[in-house]
Amino acid sequence: MLSIRLGRRFDHGGKPMDAGEVVGTRRDSVALPVPVLLVVAGFAAAVVAQGGYYLPGRVLSAVLVGVAVVLARPRPNLLMGLGGAFAAWALLRGVLEGDVLSGLPSVAAAGVFVGAAVVAAQADRDQREFLATVLTGVGALVGLTGWVAVVFRLPSWSTVAEGLLRAGSTLTYPNAAAAVMAATAVLSLVLRPTLFTAVTSFLLCAGIGATMSRAGVIALLAGLLALCASQGVVATLTAAVPPLLGAVVAVGALLPSMRVADEPEPLLAVAGLVAGALVAVGLPRLGRFAVPVVLLVLAGGGVAVFAFADRLATRVSFSSPDRTGATGAALDLVARTPLLGTGPGNGSFFFDRGNEGARVMRYVHNEYLQVLVELGVVGLLAALGVVAAVVVGLWRGRGTPLWAGATAAVVVVLVHSGFDFLWHLPAVLIVAGLCAGLGFPSTEDGMREGTAA
Repeated sequence: MLSIRLGRRFDHGGKPMDAGEVVGTRRDSVALPVPVLLVVAGFAAAVVAQGGYYLPGRVLSAVLVGVAVVLARPRPNLLMGLGGAFAAWALLRGVLEGDVLSGLPSVAAAGVFVGAAVVAAQADRDQREFLATVLTGVGALVGLTGWVAVVFRLPSWSTVAEGLLRAGSTLTYPNAAAAVMAATAVLSLVLRPTLFTAVTSFLLCAGIGATMSRAGVIALLAGLLALCASQGVVATLTAAVPPLLGAVVAVGALLPSMRVADEPEPLLAVAGLVAGALVAVGLPRLGRFAVPVVLLVLAGGGVAVFAFADRLATRVSFSSPDRTGATGAALDLVARTPLLGTGPGNGSFFFDRGNEGARVMRYVHNEYLQVLVELGVVGLLAALGVVAAVVVGLWRGRGTPLWAGATAAVVVVLVHSGFDFLWHLPAVLIVAGLCAGLGFPSTEDGMREGTAA
């Protein structure tokens, strides 16, 4: 049985509770319910199977989440209804195009997201804390394997783009790996401070840097802003600065190994990873010496960026000609069939790159626009309805530190989805659904997780 010993418990306002304040019998260990374990297994399976993008991983993760929902038997709710409406429209749109199977990927995407959310919502407070810890641990493994792939030039876990080796981990897609890590990173910042959470937060931040994902960094910043709004700037910075500074050290030492044309520097990279971990773990214990260390790390990071500025030019620019061309082609398709769309799976984008000739992209790297192209205004409204249902559920569950982290994680995925094709990977959808469920009011044990009715 999967279990963990937990420390102090918290009231609805996030304050520590004395033993006499705890209602009922206090549990020294927590076991995740079978449905939650199945969803976690689906998430892990998707992470290992290239994000679940290809058919075997997609089917396995969908089956595991589906069985979890059957066992959990959740009561029908707004999220399930709107998710079902989106899935039904995708199927109907496929039928209208003469290919009913073309709508199944959209059905599976809605199913794993909504299923993960409603199953997680049945967990009680202690189970949620445990589940959040498990998710951050898996995310940290994604970060570590991505870092290893860059340092030791593992082609199956890394991607070469614009002359740079970018970490993809087992997901094999750097931007999707960054999305998973950014979501779990903000979640890790609200967990009870321990050596484990300090190390996982550091590995998550360093892993995002190893992906060289611009959208991943933007989404992480959006998540941090959401944390600041929900639990205050001071609390957020206190939790976020150590792992972020540690990541600056680790990524700075990794830069010499990232350009494909250069020989890797594994000893420097390993030393940087260890030093970064020491910064992340030790900075909160330095007291008045913390400020000089922060300034020293920032100065060193600035020097590293300046030294490798020519190699990183493509990653610090917002220019992306291919995505710009695909966006223009997508808008042309929307203008032709705005209401019903082109049909699921029919969103291919052709555009001209001048001297480079004609180009074609399967995805527009913006999931909202992708849905608009393939399923039209009807499909986009259904998808936004699902988002609205999540927002309503999170609003009703507000009030705890874990809620703040879960909400920030959802913000991360929503923002990042405007830059990449994340809804085509079950690994991202499941972690987003689980984080949403962590922030919903409890639907099973009567212990309300937030303050709203």
